[in-house]
Amino acid sequence: MLPKILPRNPDRRRSDAYNAVLRYEAKIGGQLFGPIPKGHRREFFCLDKHTWVWHEEWVDANGVRQVVTTNYHVRPNVILKTQGNQTYQRLSNDELKNFYHAIKLYGQRVPAALQAKFRFA
Repeated sequence: MLPKILPRNPDRRRSDAYNAVLRYEAKIGGQLFGPIPKGHRREFFCLDKHTWVWHEEWVDANGVRQVVTTNYHVRPNVILKTQGNQTYQRLSNDELKNFYHAIKLYGQRVPAALQAKFRFA
């Protein structure tokens, strides 16, 4: 029975494990800034050493599904953001402070949550 549940291909298992960790990390990251309203989905995570993602989905008062994804690109001298088809923009001073606060909280809470959930060695 077990072979039907777990993929036999080691690359597939590794990919599935990576995706599970990333999904959990995004979920924990989305909870850093307080309760998520009912019907909302919020995620915040580090995709790679230069890219952070904030993703939020909800249904508005008119019943229309709204989706906003912000990508933050960390460069040596600047942090840029983009949403949808918009061009890259530098973070304002307030956004830079909020982003710094977010990644600091992330660094404090997410690794511990991952350790507890997945029992890494």
